[in-house]
Amino acid sequence: MQLTCAERYFRPGASFCHLASTTRFVRPGRCHPHPGSSEDALIPHISSRPRRSLAALASIGAALTLAAPAAFADTAPVSPSGAPAAAFRSAAPAAPAAPTAQSATWAAGTRAYLVITAPGDTSAVRSAVTANGGTVFSYFDAIGVIVAHSTSGTFATTMRGVSGVQKVGATRTSDVPADAYNPALPANPAQSAAPATEPVRADMSQIKADQAWAVTTGSPSVKVGILDTGVDDQHQDIAPNFNAADSVSCAYGKPDTRAGAWRDVDQHGTHVAGTVAAAKNGKGAIGVAPGVKISSVRIAEPGTTLFFPENTICGFMWAGDRGFKVTNNSYYTDPWQFNCPNNLDQAAILEGVGRAQKYAEGKGSLQVAAAGNANYNLANKTTDTASPNDSTPVTRTITNDCLDIPAELPGVVTVAANGSGTTKASFSNFGRDIIEVSAPGEGVYSTVPGGKYSSLSGTSMASPHVAGVAALLASVNPSLTPADIRARLATQANDIACPSDSRCTGTTANNSFFGEGQVDALKAVGGSTPPPGKYFENTGDVAVGDNTTVESPIAVTGVTGNAPATLKVGVAIQHTYIGDLKVDLVAPDGTVYTLHNRSGGSTDNINQTYTVNASAEVANGTWKLRVNDNANQDTGKIDAWNLTF
Repeated sequence: MQLTCAERYFRPGASFCHLASTTRFVRPGRCHPHPGSSEDALIPHISSRPRRSLAALASIGAALTLAAPAAFADTAPVSPSGAPAAAFRSAAPAAPAAPTAQSATWAAGTRAYLVITAPGDTSAVRSAVTANGGTVFSYFDAIGVIVAHSTSGTFATTMRGVSGVQKVGATRTSDVPADAYNPALPANPAQSAAPATEPVRADMSQIKADQAWAVTTGSPSVKVGILDTGVDDQHQDIAPNFNAADSVSCAYGKPDTRAGAWRDVDQHGTHVAGTVAAAKNGKGAIGVAPGVKISSVRIAEPGTTLFFPENTICGFMWAGDRGFKVTNNSYYTDPWQFNCPNNLDQAAILEGVGRAQKYAEGKGSLQVAAAGNANYNLANKTTDTASPNDSTPVTRTITNDCLDIPAELPGVVTVAANGSGTTKASFSNFGRDIIEVSAPGEGVYSTVPGGKYSSLSGTSMASPHVAGVAALLASVNPSLTPADIRARLATQANDIACPSDSRCTGTTANNSFFGEGQVDALKAVGGSTPPPGKYFENTGDVAVGDNTTVESPIAVTGVTGNAPATLKVGVAIQHTYIGDLKVDLVAPDGTVYTLHNRSGGSTDNINQTYTVNASAEVANGTWKLRVNDNANQDTGKIDAWNLTF
């Protein structure tokens, strides 16, 4: 079991990675692959929240030979020329403004800042940025946030004196890299051969995703955004569900829509994406919601794989404008593990990222976020030893007013990790009234770039399980708001009581380790757990070709007497024209019960539970689902089916 190095939450004084059977303590921000492991390179520590490598940062800084920021003369700030205060309070437009055109010239010592003003037309404040020694790199009028670059050491102080400016803060303690002005495209890795099998993994059974698939695998109209290190869209388990049209790189804080800009600069994002929606195609792994669409929003910068505030803001704005129903956020916003409102820089970060999250939520997007991997009580914050992680961390005293973002922002679902049963994962952060739900986060098997697979551990792995369940909820209830989905995730979760650990406080129904409990995919889609011994399923795929008839068997044993008059037949068929199909249940004696007879026209897919009066049939024996395709062009497959006696 390997703790993904992107897991950025560490114990005070050390980070930890589980590598095969060995646990190594390393410098914060870097995990080393176990000898003989499949990892070809060092993996940045992402929250499960990605965490960064200080060694890598140091080498990058040395290579660039960055000069100290140039000092500007101490002059009064230049205010927007003739701009009345009302200009900063105009109504916000429906969508954020496109980023401004930028000079291709990069200067050593460039730092990035958030300039916060009233939502609406920010042109006057943008003019002030330029007049006071800055460059507008990008801006989002709908939330009143400007991303500015400057080499002036007094830029922030000067801009805080400008009329209409509410907050200004540096987003990093390191220089903006030259790559920001001419980003290189990530590599497109060669793909390995696909595995020949696709077993249902323990984590999927643990949250009853495998049972949920008999009701629905998710709707292709539901879009899930993976805000992370990028996604390998060519992976055989990702490609069938990948939505390139809505994918982007938001590294450095400005959308880069070039083809492939969204690809993975690590492996973390591809692993997360697979847990959400790896295809149910008989190869390798299956995601929680294998019928939904996923888009990559790369917010990690290459090399450091850090997630700076402007990147997160860009990602949330993109999610809102592109209609993502859910986003997964398995990281914390760098460089501060906790952002404190009494710090001028961090106050601007809290405001900017908070506005962007609220914007996305207002557009219908629910954000799901990892709680972090430091085994830290988020409800009793005292010390931060890991920040800033883009330069030299300094131990500082903090309070509960200091927030881990995006996990602790209002409206965000905060996810802890549990093990294979009812135990807290050793690394998972916790906190009364902060953790909302939990999900499996140990040894999670999923996709990694190059057509490969790997087992990783962390709250980064738990969070996409919850995002997948949220996507299933949205699939069967399209009208649900983000608040509705968030509430149902909590009310449908299965309670986990506190273990004999004094740190766990609260009740069985809601406590500091597991929140409201472990998410339940079956409840999310409206299903219920069948009585033991009376539920039988076949999750193997059977291809349905043009003008062919195929069958999928289920062997029933141990049921006394005849089948009931209310035999439940759950059917999940993927097909692009269900009007071509006739679907029958065939009893052990050959009696045929028609479930679907060429209705539905051009509608995609059958995800339905039928009730059949099979009381004349002996229950035990081999039952079959027979599918007959009666036309050319459209094809599909039996995804799964089940019987409940």
